[in-house]
Amino acid sequence: MKRRDFLRATGGSGGAVALGSGVAAGQEETGTTTGTEGGGGGGPTETVTVGPGGSLVFEPAELTIATGTTVNFVWDSNMHNVVPQSQPDGANWEGEGEQGVTFDSGHEYSHTFDTTGTYEYVCTPHESAGMVGSIEVVEELQSGGGGERELHEIGAPIHPHWVGAATILMMFVSLVFTFYVLKYGESPNTGNTGGGE
Repeated sequence: MKRRDFLRATGGSGGAVALGSGVAAGQEETGTTTGTEGGGGGGPTETVTVGPGGSLVFEPAELTIATGTTVNFVWDSNMHNVVPQSQPDGANWEGEGEQGVTFDSGHEYSHTFDTTGTYEYVCTPHESAGMVGSIEVVEELQSGGGGERELHEIGAPIHPHWVGAATILMMFVSLVFTFYVLKYGESPNTGNTGGGE
């Protein structure tokens, strides 16, 4: 299973705190600076933790969202930023922090992604350590069920299916044979061959 599929199946980062979408731009409370960009309507939200537990990663590092989703970046350790490296044509994402500008634990930043495509971003001070992330924006997220699937897509090899089908067929043949024997009895040739009365 690919990492992106696993993250999609588990719903992103387990245990991440969901933030409300009504946070005002530039609000300051007890040393927490919140930056807001790109609106924040009533659409769905996702959370990306920046440097969880002091580690040099984004969690989740790969995220797939539908258009109109607001992504909240929440700093969990110091000296990080979120700088876009590539984005689709027509997108206006500027990230949070430029080369050399970083933010500390407690900082929050959100952006609503309206343009489909792949957005790749890094933490510039820790890019060489592998602190990179990507967001794939699609028109509509696919639901987990429905639709026909090939046998190899459900995770089991094909041969157990053939064994099961053969077992069911043999059970059916046995039942038909038993019914025939019970209804019509033995063959007329196996009857009593002794003389008549």
